[in-house]
Amino acid sequence: MLSWFKKKARPPSGEPRREIPDGVWQKCAACGEILYRKQLERSLWICSRCGAHFRIGAEKYIEILADPGTFVPLFGNIRSRDPLGFKDAKGSYAQKLKRAQQGDPSREAITTGRASIEGIAVALGVMDFKFLGGSMGSVVGERVARLADLARTERIPLVVVSASGGARMQEGTLSLMQLAKTCAQLGALSEARVPFVSIMTDPTTGGVSASFASLGDVIIAEPGALIGFAGPRVIKETIGQDLPPGFQRAEFMLEHGLVDMIVPRTEMKSVLARLLRYFIDSGWAKRPPGPRSGNGDSLGGR
Repeated sequence: MLSWFKKKARPPSGEPRREIPDGVWQKCAACGEILYRKQLERSLWICSRCGAHFRIGAEKYIEILADPGTFVPLFGNIRSRDPLGFKDAKGSYAQKLKRAQQGDPSREAITTGRASIEGIAVALGVMDFKFLGGSMGSVVGERVARLADLARTERIPLVVVSASGGARMQEGTLSLMQLAKTCAQLGALSEARVPFVSIMTDPTTGGVSASFASLGDVIIAEPGALIGFAGPRVIKETIGQDLPPGFQRAEFMLEHGLVDMIVPRTEMKSVLARLLRYFIDSGWAKRPPGPRSGNGDSLGGR
C-alpha cells in the first residue's frame, strides 16, 4: 500500500534542464499576478490584470512623454553636496549620495530639460523615486525653480512629473527652504500667464505635495497614486480615527477636488498635448512654430 504513495523517479531524458533567467517575470504588488516583463514594458508598466501602475524611473517617463530625440537635459551642473556632514547608523549622507548617483554626479531625484510633446515646446521635469525616495533637497528645489524661470522667460509651458517621499531631511532646514523657493517661482510663472501642468504619480507626498506638485493650473494624477502630506498610518495615529476607504489615493483626491483628472499612463501624452493646445489657443502660452500636430484642438470632453 505504501508503495502507491511513493513518488517514482522519472528516468533521465538526456536533455539539460532549462533555467529561467532572472528578471523575466515581474509580480504585481497590487493583485499578485505574475507578468511577463517584456509585455509589461510594452504596456508602459501597467498590470494587464488589475491596471495597477508600476513605479518607473525618470528616463522611462521622459520616453513616454517627450517626442523622440527632443529632450535636452538642463541644469545637470547643479549637484548635491553634504552641507551638514550628516551621519546616522546606516552611514553618511555623502555615501548614500554616491551610491544613488551610480557613477554619474549629475544624477539626482529630478531630471530637467527642454522637450517637445506632439510638437509643442515645453520645459519638462521628471522626478525619480528610486533616487533616495525622490526626496527634495537643495538640488531638486533649485532645478525646479530654474526650470520654472526658463518657462517664464521663454513663455513655454512647464510640465513636472512628481514622485517623492518628501523633503530630504539629511539637509535639514535647507531642504525645507525649497518649498518656499519653488512656490515663489511658480507664483511668478502664474503672473506671467504661462501654464503649469503638474502630474502626480505614486507616491507624491511630503514637501513636494505641499509645494509645487499641488500648484499646477491643471493637476493630473495616475490611477491609484498615493497623494498626501503625511502617510495614512501617521494620520490615523494622530487623529485617532479610522480613515475612509481609498484615503489619499488619486480617486479619493479627484472626488474631493484636490486633483483635476485621472489619466492612465497610456493616454498621458495625448491628453497632455490637448491641454497644451488649449492653453496656446487661449493665449496662455506661445504658439509653437509650424503646423500643429495631433487631432483636434479641444480637450475631447475630458
